[in-house]
Amino acid sequence: MARYILFYKPYGVLSQFTPAPGSAHGTLKDYLDIPGIYPAGRLDHDSEGLLLLTDDGALQHQLTAPRFGHPRTYWVQVEGVPGEEALERLRRGVEIQGVRTKPAAARMLDGAPDLPAREPPIRYRKSVPARWLEMTLREGRNRQVRRMAAAVGHPALRLVRCAIGELGIGGMRPGEWRELRWEEVRFGERRGARRD
Repeated sequence: MARYILFYKPYGVLSQFTPAPGSAHGTLKDYLDIPGIYPAGRLDHDSEGLLLLTDDGALQHQLTAPRFGHPRTYWVQVEGVPGEEALERLRRGVEIQGVRTKPAAARMLDGAPDLPAREPPIRYRKSVPARWLEMTLREGRNRQVRRMAAAVGHPALRLVRCAIGELGIGGMRPGEWRELRWEEVRFGERRGARRD
């Protein structure tokens, strides 16, 4: 029977079970002791939020292969206050590393999302305002959200993946995990990705 684990990756933890040589960062092994599961996708060590881990190779492929365009949603605390022009550029796609990103959904949040404080905390600067955006991408290039935010003049200060398809972060805290019920996995397959 395949297993499906939803994990809230804390800041400073690598999206892998084996430590990188010379790295002081924690790994998934510090939180999960379930043999045979692997992450379906990644989050950088300085990003937080949802990871889906499974031993179901077909689902891993479906969630990570670019042709499926599986949606991933992020809350991004950015430096400054993005105007409508910056948001529209994110929606159309921006050029990063010489390649234009696919269009993304992007909107300003009314306030800060209900998240636990980050350790270590974000550096606070009284003279520079910070706002929260919600962005949904259907591609997963290396450090893409951070590079997109920087490309429109608003570097990311904190990045939290809050949803993978229909699966959300609600009720979870950093370092916590839960096993998905079969109906959640099936719901994600029906609604989340195309099937060829």
